[in-house]
Amino acid sequence: MDTSHKTSFQFISEPSDINFGGKVHGGVVMKWIDQAAYTCARTWSESYCVTVYVGGIRFYKPINIGDVIKVECAVIYTGSSSIHIMVEVYSRDFGHKEFEKKTHCIIIFVSVDENGNPKKVKPWVPQTDQEKKLEEYATRLKSLREDIHNEMKPFFNE
Repeated sequence: MDTSHKTSFQFISEPSDINFGGKVHGGVVMKWIDQAAYTCARTWSESYCVTVYVGGIRFYKPINIGDVIKVECAVIYTGSSSIHIMVEVYSRDFGHKEFEKKTHCIIIFVSVDENGNPKKVKPWVPQTDQEKKLEEYATRLKSLREDIHNEMKPFFNE
């Protein structure tokens, strides 16, 4: 089975990841998301990529210091130069075998050439029913982002 569209990281959260509430800081989780998703996008595109969008980040539950962390990423849609990655962050303490989902988001990268110009990427074609549902999810989110962009237009200069 081809898994070139997936990336998974596992590691232990560290004391330096702590926030004032004694849990892992949300910004640290966002860094993990960016690192794992970049690896997934770069592996897929086989070229340098830049982050262009992170959206719908949802923190379900806090993560404890010393937990085993698992960050799973998968390509769920490709445009001509964009790679849409679904990221899910899980954790568990050493006393449990099962991971619990803690965070979910979508992050989009654009593959670029040595001059920073968008570079064409190979298309991702969903194979399973679940992958087809994820691609539909990505296209619905793309449409919603366009609506949000149009709503925000009067408030920023492009």
